[in-house]
Amino acid sequence: MSYNSPFTGNVIQPTDVSYASYALTSTTGTIQLEWPLNGNDTDYVAARVMQVSTTSTAYELWMPPANQASVGQDALIYNTGGVTLTVKSYGGASTIVSIPSSGGSSQYIFITSNANTTGTWGVIAFGSTTTNSNAATLAGYGLTAIGATLNQSQPVTTFSSNYTAIASDRANTYVWTGGAGTLTLTSASTLGNDWFFLVRNGGTGTLAVTPSGGGLINGSSSLDMQPADSCLISSSGTAFYSVGLGKSTQFNFTQLTKAVTFAGSPYTLTSAEAANVIQKYTGTLTGNVVVNLPQTIQVYYITNQTTGAYTITFQTGVAGGATAVVPASQQVILLCDSVNLYNASTIAAGATSLSLINGAAGAPALNFASETTTGIFRPSSGVFGISILGTQKFWLDANGIQSGTF
Repeated sequence: MSYNSPFTGNVIQPTDVSYASYALTSTTGTIQLEWPLNGNDTDYVAARVMQVSTTSTAYELWMPPANQASVGQDALIYNTGGVTLTVKSYGGASTIVSIPSSGGSSQYIFITSNANTTGTWGVIAFGSTTTNSNAATLAGYGLTAIGATLNQSQPVTTFSSNYTAIASDRANTYVWTGGAGTLTLTSASTLGNDWFFLVRNGGTGTLAVTPSGGGLINGSSSLDMQPADSCLISSSGTAFYSVGLGKSTQFNFTQLTKAVTFAGSPYTLTSAEAANVIQKYTGTLTGNVVVNLPQTIQVYYITNQTTGAYTITFQTGVAGGATAVVPASQQVILLCDSVNLYNASTIAAGATSLSLINGAAGAPALNFASETTTGIFRPSSGVFGISILGTQKFWLDANGIQSGTF
């Protein structure tokens, strides 16, 4: 059967049925409506006004094919049942509207596109015994519809590549899972006064939160978030502010004892391992070892207690970043700026003496950065030793200067 008029070529307007009442039960199940056209033999026609009740959300009301009617064809549906009524397009292809049962709600629907049987339907909340809106049409950023009510929404997104937060990220939670990275904020003037979102550094490196266009956050050009840091970031329309970014007021120094071998090099510390400010490395080395520290701002107290005349090189893994080489039996304080590692060992202001470890011929207590096996050490009580390229050449005791090995 053709539903186009042979005179105009337009879709024939269905015969108008003003009112119908339907009850969706276990007997009827879901009802598929038909347009009241001549020749349709059905008990379920789509009327302009319909009172519909249902005993279960499993029983739905399906509208007739959209392409058998003109755009603008409408229906007012009144839910008189005790549960939510779901109205779908032809064949149950898509949900047009869910009408809650509270107070007897009604919704006005109409066809906006009839290109196929499913079509596109417009929805206007028509009210109820108490004014009632369609929550789904009202839900914006930070809100979601659950039944007939609007509820707070805070979806979580993980990211490991540099990202720019935009207006549609309002009320979202972003969790960083990479190494060192940057989260750029769209300008506060664009986002406006009241935009906010939440961010957590769940990664292994520093996350730099940087406003675009020279904007400020907490009065600075950037906010560095360390692993496990989290906060809410809010825009005033002119600048950004963090809320809830706490800093620990208690110093809990814990020690990592890690056995290393040449065969296992390079080693990359986990976040849990790197959280230990004091780190002791042990094991028997047959070659130089490399340890990768996280790309974070941190201070490390490191002692190399391995055996064998080999070194441990500490680095962040960033190309061009400064590294620190720690020989066996040596201790060092390292400063990390998330890229470079610097030796912070120095003489305290006002100090009157400098104490060194005993050292050894292969690892002198006082040596040179470019030649760590040349320097001075203490071979025994009352003995001052000099080592050249790892071999003792001279030593001094109460009897004077002696040559050779002590």
